[in-house]
Amino acid sequence: MSVVITIDGPSGVGKGTLAQWLACKTGFHFLDSGAIYRSLAYGVMQAELDVNDIEPIIALAKTLPVEFKANSIIYEGVDITSKVRTEEVASIASQVAPIPEVRAALLERQQAFAQAPGLIADGRDMGTVVFPNAQLKLFLTASAEVRAERRVKQLKNQGNDANIARIIQDIRARDERDANRKTAPLKPADDAITIDTSDLNIDQVCQKAASLLNSQGINCGG
Repeated sequence: MSVVITIDGPSGVGKGTLAQWLACKTGFHFLDSGAIYRSLAYGVMQAELDVNDIEPIIALAKTLPVEFKANSIIYEGVDITSKVRTEEVASIASQVAPIPEVRAALLERQQAFAQAPGLIADGRDMGTVVFPNAQLKLFLTASAEVRAERRVKQLKNQGNDANIARIIQDIRARDERDANRKTAPLKPADDAITIDTSDLNIDQVCQKAASLLNSQGINCGG
């Protein structure tokens, strides 16, 4: 059985950067589960589906025309990598993700990423639902204010305007939805190790995680 390392937590805590860094260091495969749900949200927007009309959303999830190539997300032959990183897509993803039938439709696709020599899985329920038997489970967290500041910096670097008050409000609303949904709520697995990244830079987070992997006999330097 392949080694699986899960990294869960809300948006803006550094999950994606850490997961890609660990995948590079270990040579393991990389799963960005959030990209799957964002791709679904993009499809919902493209088809102009009502987020309250779940049947067509479930049907789309079962036949989701998305592929992952290198660092690109391809939807119906179109590179949507940058398009799925908007706040609008994230909001819709957070609304469709709690639908049990949607999660069931995407579960097997996510589990198929677990192949030799191993997998680094980044998401919100990787350690609790998708890979409950993972060898090491990390849960990253940070305050809403710190996460909003990071998002503002990211948006400005992309040449976009940003309202930090609105972003803080959106983050808190999304956190509440994710934490209180009936299906696969956002929470640490019972055996997860929590890392608060509020006062850590990404290098410090990576080194802390590398130390934890090394302690499990998984060589990734650090």
